[in-house]
Amino acid sequence: METGTIARERLARLFDNGQFTELDALRTEQDEAAAVVTAHGYVEGAPVCAFAQSPDVNSGAAGKAAAGKIRRLMSLAAKTGVPVVGIYDSCGVVIDGTADNLTAYGKLIASASKLSGVVPQISVVAGVCAGSAALLASTADFLIMTEKAELYLTPPFGTGAETAESAAKAGIAAAVCEDDAAAMEQAKALLRLLPANNLAGTPVSEFDPPAADADCLCKKIADGGSLVPLYKDFGGCAGTALGAVRGATVGIVTTLRSEDAITADDAAKMARFVRTCDAFSIPVITLVDTVGFSADTDAAKSGSLRAMTQLCGTYAEATTVKIAVIAGEACGAAFSAIAGRGAGSDYVIAHEKAVIAPMRPEAAVEFLMHDELKGAADVNAKRAALAKEYAETTASAKKAAALGAVDAVIAPADTRQAVIDALDMLEGKRVQNMPKKHSNIPF
Repeated sequence: METGTIARERLARLFDNGQFTELDALRTEQDEAAAVVTAHGYVEGAPVCAFAQSPDVNSGAAGKAAAGKIRRLMSLAAKTGVPVVGIYDSCGVVIDGTADNLTAYGKLIASASKLSGVVPQISVVAGVCAGSAALLASTADFLIMTEKAELYLTPPFGTGAETAESAAKAGIAAAVCEDDAAAMEQAKALLRLLPANNLAGTPVSEFDPPAADADCLCKKIADGGSLVPLYKDFGGCAGTALGAVRGATVGIVTTLRSEDAITADDAAKMARFVRTCDAFSIPVITLVDTVGFSADTDAAKSGSLRAMTQLCGTYAEATTVKIAVIAGEACGAAFSAIAGRGAGSDYVIAHEKAVIAPMRPEAAVEFLMHDELKGAADVNAKRAALAKEYAETTASAKKAAALGAVDAVIAPADTRQAVIDALDMLEGKRVQNMPKKHSNIPF
């Protein structure tokens, strides 16, 4: 078998009609072919740069030549403003007893980091991705793994910590696919929705209207067949997905499991996704129905305050279009952080029966109406009645709108049209920030 065959087969699955043009095809490493194939071509009709490591060349071990080929590809991508897809299958860095190859990989990681936010980067881990390669793969905007792939910095042999499943649960892998073919299709689905670079307009594609029997609000808003869920196994409350509304790409964040509080993992997931959308000026639609942030002792120990501060900072700093749809409860810090104008929302839509207040109705009764509970024949029934009254008056969507905290109060059936109207109005949004290097939210 010709060296590099596996890498070329994987690239053929990615590029249209299996056709691509190789770069630096004759470059060698220690008197044999460099263990990576770099190429450019078209994916879904749009130009893309891609590289695939060659596990049939010295087990895919990468040295200076391989790193140089990838850096060259990234440089071309930066100059031309096209996305980069990296396909990983390698045992790591060529070990020659010196720091030379490590330096080459360090420069490669620096190049990928500088390219971050300029053009979309997608990593596909199709085999072993170890050591410095794991760091490089994880710098991408989205990391996709096949079910049998392995990803680790140092070998945790026998612990199971290197599996695709564990990487998904840790929030590293955005998606896990059955095999190479499915992973390439996932990469294509993302490329279809992502702009070519940070200066390009949001792509427009053809999708079907939402299904009439759509079973969730997210599917009722997005075009039919456009949703690409991401990080499904990370965080149990929040959902994130790229999709389209009238053919134009949007990012959708959901907290529509009202019985669950937003955890540290949920906050980290949402912040990462919003930051990615903001880098490429993709509008963010946040669908809110939550009891709020997890605030018990265990949550505090797991870094909930840090993660939630990151989330607040991310929403506030993002300059892309931000639309909030309050479909249920949005009380306390959750409203301030992800839904209200304090979070930088450009337009806030609330369903007719939404509840918006400093605290949940049950807590408000205890805090504000404690005297009314005294002497009640049935305290529980009285508490429930007062909570219902509070939700329908003081904490109602109409009251929030009267106070200027909500822009529109609508029937749930009108949500998609309300979102479309808001997107149309905000299409020309312009923001000029104060000059600074970057914000300093707690990581």
